[in-house]
Amino acid sequence: MKTKFSDRDLEHIVEQGMIFMCACPAQVAGAMQQLRQLVAYQMRCISDPDNNIEVHQQIADSTIKAHRELEACLTKVIALEHWDPVTLDMPEGLRKRQLDEANDQDQA
Repeated sequence: MKTKFSDRDLEHIVEQGMIFMCACPAQVAGAMQQLRQLVAYQMRCISDPDNNIEVHQQIADSTIKAHRELEACLTKVIALEHWDPVTLDMPEGLRKRQLDEANDQDQA
């Protein structure tokens, strides 16, 4: 499956979300990771001649489509939030806002 974001890229986005408590892009990246695992699993099922290949191909095809949709979504979200497109680091302003909000909640 051709992808725009590597597995490492997705891990980095998830890490950024956890560090700076900005879960939305991280949730999209996490969903993409799960879809990749599902595609890999379906490919193993397809390679087993005892399985109904049509069933597993349908699941794989639908999963690939869902992954493409989420990949397009993540690309747009990263652009809208002005993440660094090369390093996939969250922008400083968004980091500060997330940390400030977390600190405000801690003080409440």
